Amino acid sequence: MTALPEERFPSAGGTTDRPCLAAPGERRLTTRGVTEADLPELLRVDREAFPEDPYPHFVLRQLFDLHGDRILVLDDGRSLHGYVLFATTSDGYVAWVVSLGVTRDLRGRGLGRRLMAEVLRQLRAEGVHEVRLTVEPANDAAVTLYRSLGFSSEQGVRRDYFGPGEHRLVMRLGLHGLTG
Repeated sequence: MTALPEERFPSAGGTTDRPCLAAPGERRLTTRGVTEADLPELLRVDREAFPEDPYPHFVLRQLFDLHGDRILVLDDGRSLHGYVLFATTSDGYVAWVVSLGVTRDLRGRGLGRRLMAEVLRQLRAEGVHEVRLTVEPANDAAVTLYRSLGFSSEQGVRRDYFGPGEHRLVMRLGLHGLTG
């Protein structure tokens, strides 16, 4: 039997996990839940991760108010370096990964994978059956990450998904029938 993504890339669970070094000589990074005091840093990370289309401050604020318990951040004790926002449908059957971002200086070090593995672990523990997300089709690094975690996109590119010219892959990962 193949190991589940969150077993291949485990975290200690809870709202924090074991610290890791982003690189030799750098401060340890901890994955933890976001706090209201983190909002300015969260906005900075989002703007750095998505310079062409960051969330406006009011949207990020409202996402925090609605889903603050569903935002995990990477914290080195001084600043944030990444985040993931996810939400679950009211019936608890499906969860959506709404946004995943890592600062440019730390990309390619497995931190997005680490955040996703923690989300998948939490969602499996909650009994969620399916996880969905959208990704820009030309974002090869993100598509590769999600495929490596078991996501697939049977429908191919969904044209104009977010409006004219905003094409996306809708990717899915089934969690039902999997044991933790």
